[in-house]
Amino acid sequence: MTDNGYVHRLHAGAPGKPILFVLHGTGGDENQFFDFGRRLLPEATIVSPRGDVSEYGAARFFKRTGEGVYDMADLARATAKMTDYVQDLAATHGASEILGLGFSNGANILANILIEKGLFDAAALLHPLIPFRPRANPDLGGRRVLITAGQRDPISPVALTDALSDYFEAQKAAVLLEWHSGGHDIRTNEIEAIGKFFAEYA
Repeated sequence: MTDNGYVHRLHAGAPGKPILFVLHGTGGDENQFFDFGRRLLPEATIVSPRGDVSEYGAARFFKRTGEGVYDMADLARATAKMTDYVQDLAATHGASEILGLGFSNGANILANILIEKGLFDAAALLHPLIPFRPRANPDLGGRRVLITAGQRDPISPVALTDALSDYFEAQKAAVLLEWHSGGHDIRTNEIEAIGKFFAEYA
């Protein structure tokens, strides 16, 4: 199914329930977290878009010029497009809250939407990498953010993860940070933290 230029999977939830956007990592697709999202919030509307950028055949949400080096113009394009997409679908489904979950590249586009637009009431960022200094955004006050990360992650370094957490805290967001001892992989304690984080929306 295509809507606003994204191939996606969608499960329409019950009226007056949240809408949850689940965003895959590089090389993933709309199937990567769709079923996980449905298990997290069975009554919510679940939307899982496929990134519209191909990097040697791997789907992404915005371009980069190297590992950890973002094409900032394309990030701006992707942020505007995804923001419109999220707002349109949230309005269409009469969502009570707008929620997001993203891994790696999906976490990065989700984080940048938070930085630029706010928009999400709560967001889980799995192994994000924001390699630039975000601008201040007072609209983030009171929004809930969960960051999960690996202490030996070669793609999302500890220092930059801490810096992103500190940024959201400085904007008065409610931030939770969950670590594991590994790298750029999702582990059991992350899954448990995500479940607890979204439990109030079930």
